[in-house]
Amino acid sequence: MDENQQPGDEVPQDAHASNGAAVENAGAADEAEASAPAAPAKPSKSTLESWMEAAAAAEKKKPVPTGEKKWYILKVQSNREDSIRDALLRRIRIQGLSDFFGDIVVPIEKVIEFKNGKKRTVKRKLYPGYIVVHMELNDDTWFLIRETGGIGDFTQSGGKPVPMDEREVKKILQKPEEEEQEQQKIAFPHKKGDRVKVNEGMFENHEGEVDSIDMSNGRVTVLINIFGRPVPVELEHWQLEIL
Repeated sequence: MDENQQPGDEVPQDAHASNGAAVENAGAADEAEASAPAAPAKPSKSTLESWMEAAAAAEKKKPVPTGEKKWYILKVQSNREDSIRDALLRRIRIQGLSDFFGDIVVPIEKVIEFKNGKKRTVKRKLYPGYIVVHMELNDDTWFLIRETGGIGDFTQSGGKPVPMDEREVKKILQKPEEEEQEQQKIAFPHKKGDRVKVNEGMFENHEGEVDSIDMSNGRVTVLINIFGRPVPVELEHWQLEIL
């Protein structure tokens, strides 16, 4: 009751109606506001600027080739050197890092083998279980190498990949025409002092000891006991079996 209102005074009916209508209208407005979907928040200027700055920072973090590639040795699974090399080349292309890589090589050498009296030249892996890669070392290229299946890691010292020595690089990258000019190696399973057995020829089933090896002609001199004396006999290396 209003302090100026005297007992017995009556409140006008239209005042009650006006107050009731106001309350009802306020309730309806609240209900409508609660049921209406919230409007999507618009990014503020500061938010847009932060997005742009983050994108620019990410772009700056991308490595830029310096052209300072070096040769590194990678330990890989044996007998899978060629397939691992192919897989690494594919990953480099997919990751867009071709500018950071040069040649990837499975080092080989040519050797002469004698089989059944016939001479042939074959290719043999120079470092089984290893491949060499010409690359620029950074976080991205190092991660790509280590995440490629079949690759163990770089040859390292103190946890850091070590580039190859220039003399090793020259030997591996020797041009075919230069290689042809050099005397090719002959693949001999024997060495001086080995005990061997003759499998073919006049001295078949005789045993002896390898005395010397003629690398250029593929022949082996064996000391065979004949009449109680060691006699040097020259044989083709494929005629011999190591005991």
